[in-house]
Amino acid sequence: MSIPYRVQDFLAERDIPWDPVPHEASDCSMDAAHLAHVKPDELAKAVVLRTGHEYLLAVVPADRRVDLAAVEHELGRHVTLASESALDAVMPECARGAVPAVGQAFGIPTIWDPSLADEPDVYFEGGDHRTLVHMSGATFGELMRSAQPLRCTRH
Repeated sequence: MSIPYRVQDFLAERDIPWDPVPHEASDCSMDAAHLAHVKPDELAKAVVLRTGHEYLLAVVPADRRVDLAAVEHELGRHVTLASESALDAVMPECARGAVPAVGQAFGIPTIWDPSLADEPDVYFEGGDHRTLVHMSGATFGELMRSAQPLRCTRH
């Protein structure tokens, strides 16, 4: 498996410069950061949340966790982690758990921690547990322009 065409097409349609960073197979975002020799605060981890009958993608630095209570407070509605089977339905082109940080490519509303745009480089899972997508922090900030900035993380 490689980076899904949906992600590649989404980036190409927006003329977003990026490059792939291959690494050994990983089980989680912290493993991917280690294997790709990337600082965890430069790796944008994507977490799929459920709000009623809708899904929401939260994008945070890999060394942080999404604070569900803070997200609920900011959005004014109940939020839970999506099930793994829901991930298969929402992002069928991606390996289970290899969620790219571009919810917009999948029609999923996205919230994100804007501290990621302060990093010189940002990386995110390409969708296959073996490839990260790399771009500048400024470019990632532009990519997230349509997403809602929300500092709802904890260590």
